[in-house]
Amino acid sequence: MQRMKTLVAHVWLACLACLAWPAAAQTLPATSDAQRLHALFDRHWEESAQRFPEWATWRGDHRFGDRFTDASPAGRAARDAWTRELLREAAAVPAQSLSTTDRVSRELFIHDLAEQVRLQAYPGWRSRSLVSQWGFQSGLAGLLQASPVATASQVRQMLARLAAYPARVDQELVHLREGLVASWTSPRPVLERVLQQIDGQLPADVTASPFYAPFKSLGGAIAVAEQDMLRSQARLVIAEQVYPALRKLRAFAQDECLPRAPPDGALSRYPGGVAVYAELVRRHTTTDLTPQQIHDIGRSQLARLRGEMEAAMRETGFKGDFTAFVAYLNSDPKFFHGSPEALLAAYRDIGKRIDPELPKLFAELPRMPYGVRAIPAHLGPGAAEYYNGPSLDGKRPGWFYANALAYKTRPIWGMETLVAHEAVPGHHLQSARATELGALPPFRRAAGYTVYGEGWALYAEALGSQLGLYTDPHSRFGHLQWQAFRAARLVVDTGLHALGWTREQAIAFMIERTGVEAVQVATEVDRYYSQPGQALAYMVGQLKIIELRDRAQARLGPRFDIRVFHNALLDQGAVPLPVLERIVDAWIADQAAK
Repeated sequence: MQRMKTLVAHVWLACLACLAWPAAAQTLPATSDAQRLHALFDRHWEESAQRFPEWATWRGDHRFGDRFTDASPAGRAARDAWTRELLREAAAVPAQSLSTTDRVSRELFIHDLAEQVRLQAYPGWRSRSLVSQWGFQSGLAGLLQASPVATASQVRQMLARLAAYPARVDQELVHLREGLVASWTSPRPVLERVLQQIDGQLPADVTASPFYAPFKSLGGAIAVAEQDMLRSQARLVIAEQVYPALRKLRAFAQDECLPRAPPDGALSRYPGGVAVYAELVRRHTTTDLTPQQIHDIGRSQLARLRGEMEAAMRETGFKGDFTAFVAYLNSDPKFFHGSPEALLAAYRDIGKRIDPELPKLFAELPRMPYGVRAIPAHLGPGAAEYYNGPSLDGKRPGWFYANALAYKTRPIWGMETLVAHEAVPGHHLQSARATELGALPPFRRAAGYTVYGEGWALYAEALGSQLGLYTDPHSRFGHLQWQAFRAARLVVDTGLHALGWTREQAIAFMIERTGVEAVQVATEVDRYYSQPGQALAYMVGQLKIIELRDRAQARLGPRFDIRVFHNALLDQGAVPLPVLERIVDAWIADQAAK
């Protein structure tokens, strides 16, 4: 999963839907319209850094690292008005005189703003910030990981941000109470996870908290005496500002939210929730597929994948049935590493095996490196692995975060496909390539469309067999299991939010159809309650990429070059599926003309 690209369905304006991607790139002289458009892009980029300083930190802009977003009611209203005004200005720039790249940039800019404006109609949904993974309750700890501590001024910035945290929590409590009044709060299973995550961030010794972790590795250019002083200040501000604020948030979740929380998080239970889910399905898939259509696709894919999984099972020589085979794979000690350190080392070794094979499938590769880290312990053993992309300034690499705490439930036979998804050729390759596309405006280099990013990563898993992975039937089964897991998400997410499924029904279905162990499945189901529609993007995106590849192969025949095709997919950055289809059709026409 690509954590920071989830910021990114969609009602397309009629004039934009008629745009065609020409077979040959256009290079038009700068015009007043192009200048207006780029001035708007630049202003939005700068103002977004000031209005969303946390996002600025994540993208590598640390000018505002001493503050938080103004989440007061007045601040939220001002940002909403700002978004509407930007949309009006962008729509007023005519597309006809723009170059191909600028027309697409305008289209994406309008698309993203229009999506945000549509979501303004659902204030209850927007107030639900306490979620099972990456919710407000854990946002500060993650943000500090992305904050530099090389210089004393950077460390003082971080101290100022920590000191500002109580005010930010108070603003969030106002927003959460607004949600309670509107009957919008996270469900009980999710809130129970939220409470556990808060508790995990509050050890008695503040130096063991995730908030102190950056202060353990201050830059060597800071004098030793000053380092000691800064660490002393950090211990004080964490103990006297951050801890009390988090305890206040915990008390609110425990005393006010939990008693009023619904037993599950199906959006159909909430006022206006059916319309919210429809909007989220469009947002995350960038298609007009209905929940029932997506549900049916998932069932069809599961049937196909079960047959392939059983074939891999038979290839191992196992004599029992599918249920017995899964029990064996999930219990025999030989299929598990003996420590968190061994698990992390094995993930790194897989990446080292993949890296030299990548030129077989890509004409150009990104330069930005990636690493493997353990996810923060407070997220718990059930938390899913994820990836954080590099900063646009090139100073922070990409990171694959593995759940080392869950080493006893992360089987060796499932590791190769996970590295292919989260690192290379999956999220890291795609995200790092996007950051290096200097001809595109920054908002496109940093763009995130769930269906594109997760669709690519799921497609990338299937490339593993061409990169030296899945050479034994156990690893092949692991790859197919992860594919089945994503297919089951189509069934379960729509089942929960649109078709009346219970949490217990969803958990039982996923365990039976995929063989994934129960703790991880329960965590996943609660994630679907927290992020409705997000889980639909993976397989919807993968199937579209496969469709486009098959189309290109059929039309180009022996002239089809998989290496060039993959770069055609990646070299416009993240885009919605309709735009991706136009890009590929234009590439096919261009290749055919050659």
